[in-house]
Parts: sequence; C-alpha cells; structure tokens
Amino acid sequence: MATETQTGLSGHVRGVTVTTLACLAGVGASVAAAVVVGTSPEAASDTRALAFLVAAVVGQYPLLKAIGVDVSDFGAKDHLYVAFMTFTLWFISFAILLTTGATV
Repeated sequence: MATETQTGLSGHVRGVTVTTLACLAGVGASVAAAVVVGTSPEAASDTRALAFLVAAVVGQYPLLKAIGVDVSDFGAKDHLYVAFMTFTLWFISFAILLTTGATV
C-alpha cells in the first residue's frame, strides 16, 4: 500500500474520462446539428453543423475541469486527441443521420 495521498485522478481514469467525454461530445454535437440544420441532402453542405463541432470541442475543457481532470498539464498531443476524437464521432454520427434521413 502506498503511503502517499493522491490528488486528482489516476492516469487510467483520466484517460478513460477524457476519451468518454470526447466521444459523447461528438455524438451530442451531431445530434444537435441534425436538430438545427436537419438531415436533408442540403444539410450535408451546411457549414452551421461545424459550429456544433467547434462548440463541443471547446466546451469540453470546462467540463473536464469540473470533473477533476487537470487540463493545465495537457500537451499538444492531448489537445489534438480531444479534437480528433470529437471530430471522428461527430463525423460518423452526423453521416449516419444524414444518410438515413432520420428525423430528430
């Protein structure tokens, strides 16, 4: 047993938390974009959907701080990871919503 007291999240929990939040933010941004922009063929070229992606990426950092993740020690690799995972899940989810023409 370690005699030190830990502050914050362990490395594994931190990684899982960041990944989970990035994925959920991407899916949430795609659903929000589908609600506002729509799922018609014309919606695929509407750049307003990108605003939801940007808001999801930027909005994660206050949530991560609130959860207890120390984002001050994030490097460029961590920021790119958050942006990439959010973009990937947004892209896949929004593409599925557009191709199926689902009503949201």
